Amino acid sequence: MSQLPPRGHYMWRTWFTFLVPSLIGVFLFMTPIPTADGMTIPIALMAKGVQALMSGSAQAIITLIICITGVMSVIAKVFKPAAICQSPLLKHLFDVSVVWLVVRLFGMAFVLMTHLGLGSEAITSANTGALVLNDLLPVLFSVFILAGLLLPLLINFGLLELAGTMLTKVMRPVFGVPGRSAVDCTASWLGDGSVGILMTARQYDQKHYTQREAAIIGTTFSAVSITFSLVVLGQVKLEHLFAPFYATVCLAGVVAAIIVPRLPPLCFKKDLLIDGSEPNRDAESIPTGKSLVGHSLDVALAKANNSSGFKGTLKEGVHNALDMVFGVLPVVMAVGTFALIIAEYTPIFQYLGMPFVPFLEWLHVPEAQAAAQTIMVGFADMFIPSILAAGTIESDVTRFIIAAMSVTQLIYMSEVGALLLGSKIPVNIVELFVIFILRTLITLPVIALMAHWLVG
Repeated sequence: MSQLPPRGHYMWRTWFTFLVPSLIGVFLFMTPIPTADGMTIPIALMAKGVQALMSGSAQAIITLIICITGVMSVIAKVFKPAAICQSPLLKHLFDVSVVWLVVRLFGMAFVLMTHLGLGSEAITSANTGALVLNDLLPVLFSVFILAGLLLPLLINFGLLELAGTMLTKVMRPVFGVPGRSAVDCTASWLGDGSVGILMTARQYDQKHYTQREAAIIGTTFSAVSITFSLVVLGQVKLEHLFAPFYATVCLAGVVAAIIVPRLPPLCFKKDLLIDGSEPNRDAESIPTGKSLVGHSLDVALAKANNSSGFKGTLKEGVHNALDMVFGVLPVVMAVGTFALIIAEYTPIFQYLGMPFVPFLEWLHVPEAQAAAQTIMVGFADMFIPSILAAGTIESDVTRFIIAAMSVTQLIYMSEVGALLLGSKIPVNIVELFVIFILRTLITLPVIALMAHWLVG
């Protein structure tokens, strides 16, 4: 490990560079504030403000962006104009593989049909394409713009180095990931899972995570926010049980986070950086003669001292936002709509849920047959199981289990799954489905036990 300068070596400007942007980032992404709808974080509140400003025009803007992405990707792939090939930013945004080109074109077709009300109702209905375009994409668009621009405050000035060094002795042995991932988890928990995935994708691109670590963090720690958990619980008419519900979600989530990364496919991921190089194995070790706190501060100040300044940070923020808006929105539209079509118009998820009936009966879950039909549909969208449970299931215990399951399953294709597939994090749709099944099998007994104890 290279020798870091002592803290006294740095001028007040370095301390200022470390403290001020990091504290602003902590406030924006990690500080809970009360609102009329419950607790949230400032960045989520700002995102709602952006949505309000775009009210009535968000769908048209998003449709235009997805169409521009599709057209420009075709031009880049087929004609390879010099203007795109010689611009690192444009080449990164539009020169994609054939597979992603096809996905983007499906996204363009779906969004045009939905926005214009043309074609098959299976694509454009309120439970499929319209749900993605009207309800999900405006939220993601506002989050991507703000988080993309402002995330450098949280990750570029030493805060993650400080937290990473301090928390390594917990995160590394328990979950097999760096200490800095605790910041991703906190941002997701207090704000939104999409923020956590955005942070993870950025740090993977910047070679702070290996392929295995990025896959684990993206599929394990991009948790559903407290606010959205309240929405899910309200859907099944159990708001009065929020405290035991969220305690159950946290317990089941921790159990899954300990076990799932040690099983295939995550355990088979390579411990190599995005470019295939070996990570610095000594980066988290504490030099002889230094305290944990002292070394954490040294690492953080070294990062702040080498930061790119205001202009470089702004440029990176703009690139982040453009990357997410042009790269991910078409994928979410394509994959999310397709998954919801399968859930809405085919019995596939019902058939996939049938093997869970004996498991649910063994766990003494009331109305096991009806509950089993809701379990697998969570892979399409996290909110659908609670909608189904509210309309068909009488038992409070079963509705509690289904609501908690839908939150802890974590991988749903209408948002988290599509975001992961749209990023460079090395997971494919088959692996996401396997992880979804593993999380279901591991968390279900924990949730059922807690439900019988707390509700039954």
